Amino acid sequence: MSLGKVARRLVKPARGALRASAPAPARRYSAVAEARALLRGELEAIRSAGTWKAERVITSKQGPRINVDGSRGGILNFCANNYLGLSSHPEVVQAGIDALKTHGAGLSSVRFICGTQDLHKDLEQKLAEFHEREDCILYASCFDANAGLFEVLLGPDDAVLSDELNHASIIDGIRLCRAKRLRYKHMDIGDLENKLKESQSSRMRLVVTDGVFSMDGDVAPLAEICDLAEQYGAMVFIDECHATGFLGPRGRGTDELLGVMGRVDIVNSTLGKALGGAAGGYTVGPKPLIDLLRQRSRPYLFSNSLPPPVVACATRAVELLLASNEISQSMVAKTMRFRSKMAQAGFTISGSAHPICPVMLGDARLASLMADDMLKLGVYVIGFSFPVVPKGKARIRVQISAAHTDEDIDHCVDAFIQTGRKHGVVP
Repeated sequence: MSLGKVARRLVKPARGALRASAPAPARRYSAVAEARALLRGELEAIRSAGTWKAERVITSKQGPRINVDGSRGGILNFCANNYLGLSSHPEVVQAGIDALKTHGAGLSSVRFICGTQDLHKDLEQKLAEFHEREDCILYASCFDANAGLFEVLLGPDDAVLSDELNHASIIDGIRLCRAKRLRYKHMDIGDLENKLKESQSSRMRLVVTDGVFSMDGDVAPLAEICDLAEQYGAMVFIDECHATGFLGPRGRGTDELLGVMGRVDIVNSTLGKALGGAAGGYTVGPKPLIDLLRQRSRPYLFSNSLPPPVVACATRAVELLLASNEISQSMVAKTMRFRSKMAQAGFTISGSAHPICPVMLGDARLASLMADDMLKLGVYVIGFSFPVVPKGKARIRVQISAAHTDEDIDHCVDAFIQTGRKHGVVP
């Protein structure tokens, strides 16, 4: 066979293959169309399950009374993390305005390049003082603080022991580290001790728990956890996002409430809830740890600095709490008023004595429908369902604020009773 014939036979299949292959733009369109179809299917499944999370639009500042797009008049807000009512406190707002004028809108930089101002250092010092710890490091959020801690502190020779219901940011942060991971049953001291025994060969061990579990409003048994940690030579970490500013005699948090401030080694918390409600998170703890986080913590090293107005607002909030515990102490009576009245009406309220008051309903669709009906009665609450909470444990999470009046609380309870009767939840 001539060389030319061989060449022609080889070329023909190649040309056929080229003709059969779709052009690149067509292949790309096909991939995008397939992705769109998959995403639409996922979205429809969420709607069908009754777990769709719509975003209501607020047209006013945050506070006990807000304006909501599509609703007439002021609406009572019972689902914000604005525990102390400081999000719109005039002194907190003015501090942000002043900082905007003196220090600008932002730094356009990470901290170690040219993003550290005197405002940042002042807030870090005040937070360390507030928590009675050696030092503090600021982050863009507490999610970032949790993402940045464990990878730096723990290595493959270490172990981390985590409550099974810890916040998603803690879970994600732990996944980033190379330590041995052990999960103990929720607030189960016996199971924690078993895990401590199991991990005794580890170099360092860290027990990790939320101080307050935000979906249920239950408080971690820190005294017992600290006893075990000391017995087995482990350290203790707590996330205090739903405790800082209002739990404990001076509002220092769960560790103060339970008398273990000197026994908890590391605290992460947020500026985005009780401390002004804007944004930001932080870690307080031993100075060598904070120094190492500044050198190696990726969310800190690769995220822009907190904007000056946000820092100034949080600083003023902390100063108010350092000066007086009056605001934080007003929470107790208001919380118990709501809880007792709701229990008397026949509702099941999870947790105990915390301003997070989950009204347990079970069914996701029911929680969503009741929340919508509550809005029609002038009360803003949101139904929580999977994946935020486990399947079958849907609820409406009510949060009490120091800014709520007794009349506000009574109106909220009355709206729950009316809505609950409509849906057959209470008699």
